[in-house]
Amino acid sequence: MANKLFSALKRHPVITFFLTIGFCFSLLLIYLIASVDDIGGGVSIPIGRNVAVIEVNGVIVSSKEIVNNIVAAKRNDNIKGVVVRINSPGGGVAPSQEIYGELKKLGKKKPVVASMSSVAASGGYYVAAAAKKIVANPGTLTGSIGVIMEFSNIEGLLEKVGLKSFVVKSGKYKDVGSPNRPMTDKEKEYIQQLVDSVHLQFVTAVADGRSIDVASVKKIADGRILTGEQALELGLVDKLGSLNDSISLVAEMAGIDGKPKPFVMEKEKGVLDYLLGKSFLDLIGGSFMAQLQYRADYL
Repeated sequence: MANKLFSALKRHPVITFFLTIGFCFSLLLIYLIASVDDIGGGVSIPIGRNVAVIEVNGVIVSSKEIVNNIVAAKRNDNIKGVVVRINSPGGGVAPSQEIYGELKKLGKKKPVVASMSSVAASGGYYVAAAAKKIVANPGTLTGSIGVIMEFSNIEGLLEKVGLKSFVVKSGKYKDVGSPNRPMTDKEKEYIQQLVDSVHLQFVTAVADGRSIDVASVKKIADGRILTGEQALELGLVDKLGSLNDSISLVAEMAGIDGKPKPFVMEKEKGVLDYLLGKSFLDLIGGSFMAQLQYRADYL
């Protein structure tokens, strides 16, 4: 029977080719399904380490991997304290809020210290505000407590090339921000209300995280950029120092005896990471998410 099947396949190489492709695709699909992690899963935590360093790097587009790291650190009893190392100019509203929320939950179980690198501004500062203590370098760029939504009007350009746009909509605000026409005064007022609402959420989160009254935060929540030194004077930062200083601080807060044993939390690599390269996969994922990103950013 097997010989007959093998002979038949040899006579039909095209069928053989597609069967092979289908088989390989099925294996890949099974792998991808098996690779989907629950929250907090798929994170490597070395034995004997007691301080986790969770990195927040670049524009905050997605919160999934960072949230997974936070949850894994919360669940692991060997982890006594967490340092959130931030090097980010900000990013999307929702992912920044998700990271903030998970850090606040973590802080109820274990001490959390935010360590600011070159930049920890806007959404980057939003994340830092969830920590019990914030450590910045004197020259760190931080602050920028504000929200921005950007729109373009290319109506004149379309007229020059002879293109016209026609819109059928279910409500008067459905095409608000369209680049094909100017924004009306009513629409500008509507968008301003959205921005003000999200901005108040930001201000409230900072006030809660830093134990400062909302009125005091509002005075400096005008989008201004601050150095770490200036942020310290305004109460947005607790002390100046490096990543090592932050690790020592969280170890002290956690009551760790002796020298702390830190490590950087990373997601465990799968087969695709090794075959294609993690940076390649991140590039694809990041580019795709950037296309979907709603243009209300902490930038």
